[in-house]
Amino acid sequence: MLSSILHGLRGFSSRSSVELAEEFESSGHPLSEEFDSHVYARALQDCAASFDEMKGRSVHCGVLKRGGCLDLFGWNILINVYVKLGALVDARKVFDEMPERNTISFVTLIQGYVQALQFVEAIELFMKLHREGHELNPFVFTTVLKLLVDMEFPELCRRFHSCVYKLGHDGNAFVGTALIDAYSLSGRADCAREVFGGILEKDLVSWTGMVACYAENEFFEEALECYSWMRKVGFKPNNYTFASSLKACGGLGDVNLGRTIHGCILKTQWEADGYVGVSLLDLYTKCGDIDDALKVFRGMHDKNVIIWSFMIARYAQIDRSCATLEDMEMGEQTHCHVVKVGLDLDIFVANALIYVYAKCGRMVDSEKLFIESPNRNEVTWNTMIVGYAQSGSGEEALELFSQMLDSQVLSTQVTYSSVLRACASLAALEPGMQIHSLVSKTIHNDDIVIGNSLIDMYAKCGSVKDARLIFDTMNERDKVSWNTMISGYSLHGLGADALEIFYRMMQMKEKPDKITFVGVLSACSNGGLLDQGWSYFTSMHKDYGIEPCVEHYTCMVWLLGRAGHLDDAVTLIEQIPLEASLMLWRALLGACVVHKNIELGTVAAQRVLDMDPQDESTHVLLSNMYAAARRWDNVVSVRKYMKRKGVKKEPGLSWIENQNKVHYFTVGDKSHPEMRLINGMLEWLNIKIKKAGYVADHDAVLLDVEDDEKDRHLWSHSERLALALGLIVTPPGRPVRIIKNLRICTDCHAAIKFISKAVQREIVVRDMNRFHHFEDGICSCGDYW
Repeated sequence: MLSSILHGLRGFSSRSSVELAEEFESSGHPLSEEFDSHVYARALQDCAASFDEMKGRSVHCGVLKRGGCLDLFGWNILINVYVKLGALVDARKVFDEMPERNTISFVTLIQGYVQALQFVEAIELFMKLHREGHELNPFVFTTVLKLLVDMEFPELCRRFHSCVYKLGHDGNAFVGTALIDAYSLSGRADCAREVFGGILEKDLVSWTGMVACYAENEFFEEALECYSWMRKVGFKPNNYTFASSLKACGGLGDVNLGRTIHGCILKTQWEADGYVGVSLLDLYTKCGDIDDALKVFRGMHDKNVIIWSFMIARYAQIDRSCATLEDMEMGEQTHCHVVKVGLDLDIFVANALIYVYAKCGRMVDSEKLFIESPNRNEVTWNTMIVGYAQSGSGEEALELFSQMLDSQVLSTQVTYSSVLRACASLAALEPGMQIHSLVSKTIHNDDIVIGNSLIDMYAKCGSVKDARLIFDTMNERDKVSWNTMISGYSLHGLGADALEIFYRMMQMKEKPDKITFVGVLSACSNGGLLDQGWSYFTSMHKDYGIEPCVEHYTCMVWLLGRAGHLDDAVTLIEQIPLEASLMLWRALLGACVVHKNIELGTVAAQRVLDMDPQDESTHVLLSNMYAAARRWDNVVSVRKYMKRKGVKKEPGLSWIENQNKVHYFTVGDKSHPEMRLINGMLEWLNIKIKKAGYVADHDAVLLDVEDDEKDRHLWSHSERLALALGLIVTPPGRPVRIIKNLRICTDCHAAIKFISKAVQREIVVRDMNRFHHFEDGICSCGDYW
């Protein structure tokens, strides 16, 4: 008898609870209610652990057939089974049909709703729990706090905290840690610190939560102090503690302290943890120590796709990717691999490929990918627009922007700043103003990046007054705002205005950088402000610790040379600690052309050509310098050399925009359909300004011809043809704006001064160096350019 009972018990214990429940159900033998509930509860727990939905429903079916034989414990387990299986409708049905419920019943279902992101249902269930008077215990509080965090309403935890406090659970470590996490996400590290101080028995989780809270909210010193305090009271950090501490070190830029924590990680053998590994990679790459980051990376045993992606991204951020290195060969190889693994249709990968080709100057390939892409988002469009703008294809950028608007794709900050950059490069004021109008109707109207782009656009399109208006009405300004306005005034030769902005920048305690001083020194050189230029050049290093770079020295060489101090300019070049660049010798050559110093100019030109034999502008300046001195043999020699070496002179070109159409002119151009009207306007202007005292400057004609021919040649210069058309098509009283790709000649400059007075119009000419504003017979450059 005893042996048969023992045998039966062994058989009982060797079978699963589900099998037993099914056997009892199929046998038809009566079992006690208590025993039934116990068996079914065990069976349901097994189903939950194995995620076996079929058997779970089978057991539930048995319960129903036996008339709901579960006790409260069993019912809660049944709810948990359906929650774990993701069958929330069934879980809620069981919940509603339960003969009685307790706190666990509610919390189990609330957790299910939270996991399924059904937050409204979770909140409603919590309110029902509260209304029915069930116990609000730590389990409830932590669940609801997590709910608030998942709903991205962590700021509501302040109200919930008061309830915790009233019920005396504020000292509980479990609840306290949940509050710390919620306060951390809402940016209230001060409240989290208050909660942490009130926890009676702090455990490792609560200490780690506080360290993480400080680190996530950029209280880096406090995070490290908390980490140190935790070590002192005897707690050993875990992987999350170490990760937050490393984040704090990275935030402070303290790589040495990070290495100390790294040593502790090695001693406690947490270095293999992926979470810690990524934090170490982040620390070393943030602090610029890519070599140590690589050592950590190579030492990681289990590298998943996130870790590989992280390391690749960090290399890209320090300009060691295909796009930033402009390594098209590697980019093409990666492209081939992308196609092989079938990721070429992924929108993120496609966008990255478009960016690589654009960055490497392969816009045709970018266009092909763009056209073939079945899925496009705003990033796809923006990448193409940015690529066009950066490659100097401004018209294509504006055309694509128009298509983007037609396709009703949402424009972003990147879109607007890029197309404004395209307008600036084309000096296209009308499209720029239209884009400004579009921006003013969007949420980006007060965006500082777009504001800076508008300043740049208006300045480079010749409307420096509008640039200043944007600058003055900005709600906030950054360093780029100040630098752009200074450079804008410099471009227009308004040195005094540029220095006034710089003075205001200093008053506002905005620290200048290298770009600031390039703008300031350019303003001084364009305005002939020699003493101020030397003063700022000296102050740059002495007062601000900024080492001059080649752009600063180039400004100074031009400032000295243009003022006639050619020997001082040469001395400065010889004293520069950097290797003399093309820019420096070109600046000196330009000054020599202005002052007709052939000997020094020849030396400067030779230095440039030694570094770049194909430099077209230097050959042209050298030829012009010889022509101005009537050394025609030298002119012929330079032109023969250019022809033999295949160096082509860029043709002089001027253009004017009217009603979104651009009209181009070359010297002596007769192709424009309105040529008869243009010639008539030129004849009228010639008569008017000659009566006013204009005398042609024949020295501006660098050809060996008679004076009559020189007169005819001067009046066929491209900028005068563009001006004549502008006076015809532009409404009276409006400025006429002309762009020229070369330096305006001295005679055109003198003639346009007379014309501006004769026609009582403002005439704006942008040449390759700067803007000239002609008004009432005076130019803004003061004849110094």
